[in-house]
Amino acid sequence: MYRRSALKFAGTLGASALVGALLGACAGSALPMTFATASPRPTSDAFACAQQQVKALEFKIDSHDDEELRLTARKYDEKTRRPDVQFRRLIDRLSIDVDPGHGDTVTTISVVAHTFAELMTHRGPTEQEERPSENAQLAAQAILNRCAAKP
Repeated sequence: MYRRSALKFAGTLGASALVGALLGACAGSALPMTFATASPRPTSDAFACAQQQVKALEFKIDSHDDEELRLTARKYDEKTRRPDVQFRRLIDRLSIDVDPGHGDTVTTISVVAHTFAELMTHRGPTEQEERPSENAQLAAQAILNRCAAKP
């Protein structure tokens, strides 16, 4: 009788811990924001527009793939301060993907906005993803607005 009640309690405790862990993981996750729109421009023109807009918004291009029409860019925010001795700066990152459209859409442009807090730990620089900053979101929207307009 003791074993049954102990096993029943352990099973209930395990299920409760699993549910709690899953809820905690979902509630505390910092997801990037994805913005997408259709553009009347051909894919190569839309990709060139995105590259120009990234530079105009003072982001640095980290990587670009002219064949797959993808690029990533970053911008350091040195002005933001936090009451944490390990905090160094914020890093806004944009991942831009230009794809041929379907149906009446000529091109589809998607921009994923990320923000990372750079910390100086005993192991060196460490990045922790956070909710995208307002600057990253505004930059993503600006790229889409300018590159989705007719040339």
